[in-house]
Amino acid sequence: MATSWVNSAERIGSDLHLELTGPGGRRAALIRALREAVRSGRLAPGTRLPPYRSLAADLGVARNTVADAYAELVAEGWLTARQGSGTRVAERAEPLRPAARVPRQAPPRARGPRHDLMQGTPDASSFPRTAWLASYRRALQQAPNEVFGPGDPAGRVELREALTEYLARARGVRTEPGRIVICSGFAHALRLLFGGGVLRGPLAVEAYGLGFHREVLAAAGVRTVPLPLDEHGARVDRLGRERAVLLTPAHQFPTGGPLHPARRAAVIDRARARGGLVLEDDYDGEFRYDRKPVGAVQGLDPEHVIHIGSVSKSLSPAVRLGWMVLPERYVDAVLAVKGDREAWASVLDQLSLADFVVSGAYDRHVRRMRQRYRGRRDRLVAALAEHAPHIEATGIAAGLHAVLRLPPGTEASTVKAAAWQGIALDGLAAFRHPDTDMAAGDGLVVGYATPSEHAYGPALEALCRALPPP
Repeated sequence: MATSWVNSAERIGSDLHLELTGPGGRRAALIRALREAVRSGRLAPGTRLPPYRSLAADLGVARNTVADAYAELVAEGWLTARQGSGTRVAERAEPLRPAARVPRQAPPRARGPRHDLMQGTPDASSFPRTAWLASYRRALQQAPNEVFGPGDPAGRVELREALTEYLARARGVRTEPGRIVICSGFAHALRLLFGGGVLRGPLAVEAYGLGFHREVLAAAGVRTVPLPLDEHGARVDRLGRERAVLLTPAHQFPTGGPLHPARRAAVIDRARARGGLVLEDDYDGEFRYDRKPVGAVQGLDPEHVIHIGSVSKSLSPAVRLGWMVLPERYVDAVLAVKGDREAWASVLDQLSLADFVVSGAYDRHVRRMRQRYRGRRDRLVAALAEHAPHIEATGIAAGLHAVLRLPPGTEASTVKAAAWQGIALDGLAAFRHPDTDMAAGDGLVVGYATPSEHAYGPALEALCRALPPP
C-alpha cells in the first residue's frame, strides 16, 4: 500500500510529500510518515499541520484515521494540539541529524594565468548586453506559439532568412534559406557532416590548424592529410586523391593571410572536375583592418562548397550558434543526421540572433569591435617596435591574433618564459599537423582580443619581458 500526498503551501507554508507504506494499515503508515517527516527535519518545529478533514480528503482516508494518528503523535511528544491554533510540530521535537563529520578541506585551487593572450576568443566584456536583451525581448514577444514546441532541425526560418541576406551582403555567399542548416558551431558542423556519415574521408587539411578540429575528425574515423602552406595560403596544387579539402581561405589559421585568388579558382576547378568538395571555415572573415574585403569561396560555386560560420568570435562563444550553407544535394542528409527536432541550438537564441541581425545591431557590433581590435593590434605592434624591434608580427591584416616570429630554436623557451610571466598563449608548433613535413618556423600565436581593455596594457608589458633578446 502506498499513497502519496503533496499539500499546498497555503496549508503549512511549504510542500510536504508523504508516502503511506508498510504494514499495519493506513493509520500506522500515516504515523510512521509524519514521525519520519519530523525526525528528518522536513517538518520543522512550530509547523502547522492540515486540519483532520483536509488531510483525510487529500489522502482518501477516514477523518478518524487522521485524528487517531495526530492523537498518538501528540501523546508521544512529536506534535502539540491547542484549541484554536490547530495541530503543530512540537518545539522540542528535534530532527535526526547525521553524526558530525570533520569537514573535508577543498584542495587548493590552481592559480590561473594573470594575462590571457590565447587565440580564438573575443573580449567577453564587450558583449552587447543591452542590444542583445532588446532583441531577445522583441523575439520573445513576437514569437508564435509553435516556437515553444519541438524545434525544426533546419533551424528557425527567421534566422535562416536573416543569414541569407547578411551572408550575401557581407561575405558574398550565394544561397537561400532552404540550404542553410543551423548548428551550434564549427565543431558541431564537423560532427554532423562526418560523424553522421554525410561525408567520408580522407580529408585534406592545412598543415597548420586547430588540433581540436583534427581530433573531432579523428573521432569520426576520418584520416586527415596535411597540405603545405606558403605566403599565398594552402598549396592546393599539392592535393592528392582526396575528394574534399578543409580550408580557412579568408584568414588562414594560425599563420594569417587570405588564400590567393588563383588558388581559390584552382581548388574550385578541381572540385568541379572530380566531383569534389571544399569545406570553407569562414574564420575571422568579418575582422579585416589593412586590406580589402575578401569574399567567401562559396560564392564561386555554391554546389561544390560547404560554407561554415558561427558567432563565436564575432559575438561570443557563449551564444552557441553557427550555420552550414550546403549544396542542395547535402541538405536532406544533414537534416536526417540531426533528427526530427532541434537538440543543440536554443530556438529562443536563434530568434534573438535573427532580430539582432535584421535590426542592424549585429553590423553595428561588428564595426565597433573591428575598430577596437584594430586598436589592440596596433598597440601590440607599437609595443614590439619599442621593446622588441627584432620580433616581427605577421598575419595582422585581419583576425583576432598575430604570429610573433622568433629566432630559430627559441619557441619552447619563450613559451616557458611567458608562463613564468603569468601569460597564457600558444607556440606555433602547437598547431602543426603531426604528419606534415612542413615547418613554419618558431613563433608565438598571440590573441589580442581576449583581455579586457584595462588588462591589455599589463599583458603587453609582460609579453615583452618574456620575448628573447636580439
